Amino acid sequence: MKLFYSPGACSLAPHIILRETGTPFTLVKVDLGQHRTPEGSNYYELNPKGQVPLLALDDGTTLSEGPVIAQYVAEQAGQPALLPPVGSLARYRVLEWQNYITSELHKAYSPLFDPRFDAATKALFVQQLGKKYAWVNSRLEGQAYLTGDTFTVADAYLFAVTGWAPRVGVDLSALANVQAFLARVAQRDSVKAALAAEGLGKDA
Repeated sequence: MKLFYSPGACSLAPHIILRETGTPFTLVKVDLGQHRTPEGSNYYELNPKGQVPLLALDDGTTLSEGPVIAQYVAEQAGQPALLPPVGSLARYRVLEWQNYITSELHKAYSPLFDPRFDAATKALFVQQLGKKYAWVNSRLEGQAYLTGDTFTVADAYLFAVTGWAPRVGVDLSALANVQAFLARVAQRDSVKAALAAEGLGKDA
């Protein structure tokens, strides 16, 4: 399999899950500015959305959308700790978080990276993110990860998107549970390996 990624992008989440499961894969870095692969190929021909991540399976089939790729990898690897079995409430708790991170956190960062938005507009999104993270902080009270004491695909996703906060002026330093969560996840071997492979420092 091949994972098409951009350093520090949301593709970091399925990258972590691939390493967490020990799934064999090859990393392919995409220049999102030029939408080119290292060989110079037009990335739009692989993924018309023009976004990462993209997972290319051995038979040439491709799968997009980070949370879906993470779900696929976890299930193919047969690791229910990362995503509990179909029908269990524990599974839907993980998927509940996946949906929240996608809709409420991930997309709220997008305007902060867009030069077309003015400072006042960006300040509103920063404020909104602050409120949402305060709620996340409350949910992390007394537990190591989002759904309890077990690391899941949702934790990898939260770690990946929250890594953007310092770069766009979202100050989470007062949220002790979030900070402890980030530090805890950063110590996982899969996370260290993924960050190193993407050329990111420990604070990325």
